[in-house]
Amino acid sequence: MTKLSPSKYFPPVDAADEEGLMLFGGQLTPNWLLDAYSHGIFPWPICDRRALLAWWSPDPRAIIELDELHLSRSLQRTLRRGKFRVTCNRAFGEVIRGCATADGRAGQTWLCPEMIAAYEQMHRLGYAMSVETWAEEELVGGTYGISLGGFFAAESMFFRQSDASKVALVALVRHLRARGYTLLDIQQLTDHTRSLGASEIPRSEYLRRLEAALKIDTRFGIDFAADCGIPARDVC
Repeated sequence: MTKLSPSKYFPPVDAADEEGLMLFGGQLTPNWLLDAYSHGIFPWPICDRRALLAWWSPDPRAIIELDELHLSRSLQRTLRRGKFRVTCNRAFGEVIRGCATADGRAGQTWLCPEMIAAYEQMHRLGYAMSVETWAEEELVGGTYGISLGGFFAAESMFFRQSDASKVALVALVRHLRARGYTLLDIQQLTDHTRSLGASEIPRSEYLRRLEAALKIDTRFGIDFAADCGIPARDVC
């Protein structure tokens, strides 16, 4: 049984419907976002003619175990070749906008302008982090997410060259493992993330692990270059 303190803004997560929907409305402010993530909830607007803010806590929950990331042979070759270099927190705004426009989805993604502005504010406050992949000086991929204690919620990733987003994910996982993180949340399982080693766990187990992870004293970005084992630069 989880001992997470009651949320200030949300009902208990077992009040979610079958799809994990918790609540419509609310605010994309730091207080709301921090409360949500620390209770196993995340925002995912429903975008049609205009964005309708919705909050979710699906059951089961998708995660990547930090020691179970799957590297295909082709990805291993890419890593050995040193085709890309990686950084952290060098280009957060570019990364989140790259995720918003991936596959030509501009204007058709849950990453609406309000979401982008909210996460850029979280980045300025030190909660939202990015990992960037570069080919020389060109940004070709990346991922971003929320870091709280030993918990990281990976939100999205994008690529402009083959394997660029996967290299960012490899760097992220290696860094989290080295820094003592224990929970990497990816929210929902897809065929693509399953191929990378992602799995699902019951929400009850997720909340127990979240509670423990939030108590861990660590910091994202320390010794990033040394941790990820890929040509890298510390910019955190």
